[in-house]
Amino acid sequence: MLRARALKLLTGAAAITVVAFGVAYAQQGPRGKSSYMEVEINEPFSAIFARLSAEKPEVTREHMAVLSERYDLSDRPAAGVTMDRTKPVQEGVRIKLPAGKSWEALAAMSPEQIREQNAFPKGFYPLPHPKHSAGGFVFPHFVIDEINRQEGRDLKRFDVEYDIPDHFLPEFPPAMYLNQRTDLGDVSQGKLVTIENYYELFNGIIPPKQLEGLRLLVTAFPQQQFNATEDRRSEKPSRGTTCFDCHSNGHTNKATHLAPDARPEESRHRVVTPTLRGVQIQRLFGSQRALKTVEDFTQFEQAGAYFDGDHVIAAKKGLNPLDRISQVGLMAEFQEELGFPPAPKLDVFGKLDPSKATQAELRGQEVFFGKGRCDSCHAAPYYTDNLMHDLKTARFFKPTMINGLSEVGDGAVKDVPAARHQGFTAVPARRAPSDTRRYGRVLQPGARHEIDQRGEARPRRVPAHALNAGL
Repeated sequence: MLRARALKLLTGAAAITVVAFGVAYAQQGPRGKSSYMEVEINEPFSAIFARLSAEKPEVTREHMAVLSERYDLSDRPAAGVTMDRTKPVQEGVRIKLPAGKSWEALAAMSPEQIREQNAFPKGFYPLPHPKHSAGGFVFPHFVIDEINRQEGRDLKRFDVEYDIPDHFLPEFPPAMYLNQRTDLGDVSQGKLVTIENYYELFNGIIPPKQLEGLRLLVTAFPQQQFNATEDRRSEKPSRGTTCFDCHSNGHTNKATHLAPDARPEESRHRVVTPTLRGVQIQRLFGSQRALKTVEDFTQFEQAGAYFDGDHVIAAKKGLNPLDRISQVGLMAEFQEELGFPPAPKLDVFGKLDPSKATQAELRGQEVFFGKGRCDSCHAAPYYTDNLMHDLKTARFFKPTMINGLSEVGDGAVKDVPAARHQGFTAVPARRAPSDTRRYGRVLQPGARHEIDQRGEARPRRVPAHALNAGL
């Protein structure tokens, strides 16, 4: 009898265990029907063009409503603070607080309380792609116009518009500095470097290997949205895109995309292109992929980000298999020459010189190395520790779906030398993301885009728990 009862208990326990595992499996996150994209397109291009063009105004309206809900997008330039040339830097905390909440109130709450009361400012949530269901490269209009003017190559998409207002974006075209020729200052001469002018601008100041590497960086190759097939998002067949279409003059224009390293589409994080300035001191690349060298990053981007991480669709549209020795190495050599702008207010240790800095700048530095604890990851003088960090942002909000993006925590991400921000905030800059100088105040638009969007310094009124989350 005892054996029978024991057997019955064990059988019941086993059944409960099976049910429990079944429930756990069923509660896993979203899973796509397939990791692969559709290769065969049966709809004529004319029909695709007409359908997606007609949907574009509503897609834009819905996405801009999300931005307007989260951020103050008004044009409020900071007095006396400009980028390398003359473009003013924006000022002020731009993240909108939930109704009835203040920064002080949030600072007094625990992460659990913020999560349960749905009090986490939406401006700190991951920001969806302008058309998250489709993703892909989207460029600011000034990049599109200049590339079209110089090369007759159109980067305008008929299905989606770029979203961040111009006054929050880096100066264009950005200045360009070489680590081994600091005596030359801005070597771009105020121009956007393209296939049309790279040789004229750089012949005689860099060696042949780097000149060839630069040529490859400004040469167009087929890409997921810009190619010659019917499965494209440009009105006319396209030669493709270049590395410097996103990394203008080796810096950034904040062109946006979806990270290629997750499926399904709603689980892919939005990314913006980081600056290439200072890559010679970095040891990890590529957000959560943790690529170990700039050579890896250069090669994998062509096969990964260019085609949404799908080598099968790349074979259809025109994958460009870069040779590691004769192409990738040369491209990397040039990228490692890209330096930071001059920073006359910083000393050799990367700290502000008190005799040159303003009181506001010194207060910002105090927050950065004090209450903000920013230097825990972003150590002077280059403001990176070359490691990946999990900031556990999921402590502050419940998973939800917003405009096609599954809003969850990011997991481990890599920090970078340049200051980057998840929201619209006024901060003391260390190495400025928007092509400002490396001192003064910087505002960065966007949200949790990629490695280059990790917060490096914060306003004094950000809640302490948010600071701990790396916001």
